[in-house]
Amino acid sequence: MPERAARGGTARRFRATVEYDGTDFAGFQLQPGARTVQGELEAALARLSGGRRQPVVGAGRTDAGVHAAGQVIAFTYPGDLPVEALAEALNGNLPPDVAVRDVRRAPASFNPRYAARYRDYRYTIWNGPRSPLRERTALRVAADLDVAAMARAATALEGRHDFSAFGGADPQPVRTVHLIRVRRTGSNVTIDVRADAFLRGMVRRLVATLLAVGTGRLEASAVGGLLAAGTPALGGAAAPARGLCLRRVVLGRRPGQARQEASGHEER
Repeated sequence: MPERAARGGTARRFRATVEYDGTDFAGFQLQPGARTVQGELEAALARLSGGRRQPVVGAGRTDAGVHAAGQVIAFTYPGDLPVEALAEALNGNLPPDVAVRDVRRAPASFNPRYAARYRDYRYTIWNGPRSPLRERTALRVAADLDVAAMARAATALEGRHDFSAFGGADPQPVRTVHLIRVRRTGSNVTIDVRADAFLRGMVRRLVATLLAVGTGRLEASAVGGLLAAGTPALGGAAAPARGLCLRRVVLGRRPGQARQEASGHEER
């Protein structure tokens, strides 16, 4: 039953962390005629707000097929449920592939997109035998991967650069990548990327280039040249979305930090 709006009260602002399996979504952001994470969240919230739409804002606009373990959202809620009950009620109205946690009050002007200090993405590669369960959230690569070469190549991509070679057209292509870490644990290979913001498709294009290095199709020393060239690296090749996950959004933008909007649209 829809929750009644607070009588005579003031609508309250909240933030929450959202986890979702992006496999069956067209992305985070609302799209006409498509199933999206934002759409499911707003539908659940409307059922608790007397049927009225309450816009949900996310820190990252992940693309179709991309997952999240630590997406951050903000919304205004006009009802009178206390915060603990609100979290439970939202989860009770959400489908099995979306869940909220850590629901808490936020300042009236809070917008996670502008409050994000940096975002952490992880791309997961299964470098082992066929595994249907693992391959739902990871890309299987059958060929042996030279993880050490991939790690060496990644160092050229760290720092503040024009990332036009690895992103869609953007009037502000300069981004700061704080780190790219490539690690292997058994047959599992992970590529962690942390940046203040991302261009559309940036993480998956970086991963495609590192995979070319790992499989011996590209020398590690060539990656810096691809970055400097500014033209689409490897013809714009991008790794599949299913291996990508928005792991964490760290809030607390430094004073004077540019309001760059990138959200992992890869993901972005």
